[in-house]
Amino acid sequence: MVESSQSPFTPMHFTRQDDGEDSLFYQYPRLVVHIDDQAIAVVGDLFKEMIPPESSILDLMSSWRSHLPPDLARAGMVGLGLNDVEMEENPDLDSYIIHDLNFDPRLPFKDNNFDAVTLTVSVQYLVKPVEVFRDVNRVLRPGGPFLVVFSNRMFSTKAVRGWVVNDDEARMTLVATYLHYAGGYEDIRGMCRNPNRGPQEDPVYVVMASKPHNGD
Repeated sequence: MVESSQSPFTPMHFTRQDDGEDSLFYQYPRLVVHIDDQAIAVVGDLFKEMIPPESSILDLMSSWRSHLPPDLARAGMVGLGLNDVEMEENPDLDSYIIHDLNFDPRLPFKDNNFDAVTLTVSVQYLVKPVEVFRDVNRVLRPGGPFLVVFSNRMFSTKAVRGWVVNDDEARMTLVATYLHYAGGYEDIRGMCRNPNRGPQEDPVYVVMASKPHNGD
C-alpha cells in the first residue's frame, strides 16, 4: 500500500472542544484505569495473541498501565507519553520518553527500531494521526504489527471532533482510514474483541496492520 496524497480529512475533523496545550492538560498524573477489568483482560489476550514473544515494543501515548499480560515474554518495552509520574509507575515499561505527538508527530527513534507498536485507548486524542501512523511505520521493523486499541470512553473535550461524532463501528473505519493514508501498511483490519460482553461492560475494539516484510 502506498501513501496517498489525497487525504479525505479537513481541518474541522481534528478540532477539539479544548484546543489548549496537551502538555498542560496531562501535567497532573491520573493513576486510574480507563477500561474495566474484563476489558483489560481482553486487551492482554489480544497482545499475547498478536505480539510475538521476545519483541521490543513501543507503547504510544503511554500512561501508568500498558495492559500487557504478565506471561508475555518480551525484549523490552519503551513508553512514549506526556506524564512522567504515570510512566514511572508503569510496571511494564523498561524506559520511557516524554514527547507530545500533537506538537511533533515525529517519533524520536531510529528507523526499524521496534518489533511491535501499541496504541491503547488514546487514538481519539491525536490531531495528526496520519503523520503519526506514517512515522510508526518508519520505526517498525518489517513484519511488525501495529495495534490500535480503543473503547467507548474518552475525555470528550480533548477528543477530535471526527471521533466524537461517530459511533464505535465508524471509529474502526476511521482508524483504518488513518492507516491507509499513512501508507506502508498491509493487512489492515478491525474487530470487536468482546462481542459477548455484558451490557454494562466496556467494549474493546482493535484496528491492526503490519509493515510488509519487504519494507515497502
